[in-house]
Amino acid sequence: MPSRRRVLTAAAAVPVAAGAVTACDEGPEPPVPVADGKQASAVPAVRSGTDRLSFVVILADDLGHGELGAYGQKLIRTPRLDALAAEGLRFTDAYATAPVCAPSRCSVLTGLHAGHATVRENPWGPGGQGALTERDFTFAEALRALGYRTGIFGKWGFGPELPDQPSHPNSRGFEEFHGYIGHRHAHDYFPEYLWHNGTRQEIPANRGGAREVYAPDLLKERALAFLDAHRAEPFLLYLTPALPHAPSHTPDDGGYGDRPWPGPDRRHAAQVTAFDALVGDVVDRLTRLGVADRTLVLVTSDNGPHEEGRTDPDLFDANGPLRGYKRNLYEGGVRVPLIAWSPRHIPAGTTDRPTPLTDLLPTLADLAGAPAPTDLDGLSLAPLLRGSGHPARHDHLYFYRNHSGVTPRSDAVDRGRGRRLAEALRRGDLKAVRFAPGQDRGVPDDEWDVELYDLSRDPGEQDDLASARPAQADALVRLMRDSWSPTYPRKPFGLTLEVTGRAPDLLVTATLANGSARPWTAPRLTLGAPGGWDIRALDPVTAPLLRAGDDLTVRWRITPAQVTSDTTLACRATARHAGKDVTYLARTVLG
Repeated sequence: MPSRRRVLTAAAAVPVAAGAVTACDEGPEPPVPVADGKQASAVPAVRSGTDRLSFVVILADDLGHGELGAYGQKLIRTPRLDALAAEGLRFTDAYATAPVCAPSRCSVLTGLHAGHATVRENPWGPGGQGALTERDFTFAEALRALGYRTGIFGKWGFGPELPDQPSHPNSRGFEEFHGYIGHRHAHDYFPEYLWHNGTRQEIPANRGGAREVYAPDLLKERALAFLDAHRAEPFLLYLTPALPHAPSHTPDDGGYGDRPWPGPDRRHAAQVTAFDALVGDVVDRLTRLGVADRTLVLVTSDNGPHEEGRTDPDLFDANGPLRGYKRNLYEGGVRVPLIAWSPRHIPAGTTDRPTPLTDLLPTLADLAGAPAPTDLDGLSLAPLLRGSGHPARHDHLYFYRNHSGVTPRSDAVDRGRGRRLAEALRRGDLKAVRFAPGQDRGVPDDEWDVELYDLSRDPGEQDDLASARPAQADALVRLMRDSWSPTYPRKPFGLTLEVTGRAPDLLVTATLANGSARPWTAPRLTLGAPGGWDIRALDPVTAPLLRAGDDLTVRWRITPAQVTSDTTLACRATARHAGKDVTYLARTVLG
């Protein structure tokens, strides 16, 4: 019986270098007949893009706001990142949307804050982590629609740990993936295996049974090879090493062996310096390849500093002057470093614009000229990065936490409320933090503990103003309540494909939805199937214009010659957006 699975993909399938494997490239496919009478292969060709801006996004794991020299660090050496901060744009008020990994990383990828995003908890949260779905649109999908080569190397962090499922990075816009799928696995620095796209690759042990492959080094080499392979094309590299997440495992002491610190702290410092060196190696490779001048590098972290494995963040002043650590919604738990560097495109300087990491998707799409959904929480930073004006500012920033695990320092900062559901909101210089009595967000407002701080004069959040300014506290609480939605229905965007009926009488319905803010011209849908099939379009396959918010739906009646377990239908949608060709591909297996 044919598959009734609904497929959504807003990423163009693009050919890859010889030997590479992607979710949509299982070997060469012959041209297939399409319903408008032309011939087309299953994947579109990539146009030359040597003059187009490429992107490198590097995401640290638990790197505190104060752990880089450019942000005040005195004990740990970070010379390469300090140089990037001096030559580029340093954000003083950049924010993760959550104080733990999975929800923060979901927001980075999808542009939705933790009150709207699909993933809102870590695996240890009371509701479980959840996973990305077919409705989640990532910045990789936005750039693939323009023919960008896209790769992720390191921690993905969203299960299940299986290939060919909606939450897999290959399904969410990344044509090449090497690293960890699951959240817990990503904290093993000497792993038994890593994933390469949909294949689990074992890492052999030495004769004594020890694992000697240090994953950050291996993943760095894979990332550099990706740059080598695609230097003549526009590319997106998303590099996500687990550094400096616990445990503090390193192959050497990083030059800190003589420091009078406990072993975990020496190794943590080595992890941070290793992350710094990794960033430096990427920049050096960009320079050597001659593409640094057309590449934007963004470096940031997913939340504040940790204290696991007996690491002492206070030794390093890892949160700077801020209150809190990983797991806290105070500034130290969610304010993160963010550096933007591009020699020809980014003017040097510092900005105090409150900037959540939800801004990455609309920013990358804007700079590349790609369409993006209009129902995002993020705003484009393109004018700021270009030095051409001031970007739109958020009315407010929303943060959320529902996490069962605590550590001593974070729980002390929360005054014993570390296992309670909490949320926070910043509007201007005012920030409110509130704690539910338990893990139920539905309790009445008067049962929550509410605090209010003025960050302009109290960045360390020591002076609670809630009792002195009840009206302002109540206003921010109302905004918190409005920022949370149990489910967040998305506006249709990209291409969906649905198959109904039974062979030999199948009905295929494809819909191209323009969920962006600008019209698309000359949209066209084409359907590919094995040779010998009878395909009849029941609707026009093209239109002169697809306005913002509109869609083009085409139905085909299909009589297959034969259906096997791997018989595939491929639908391609093309259009013009702001003078650029965009391509979306959806596929489904019928067997």
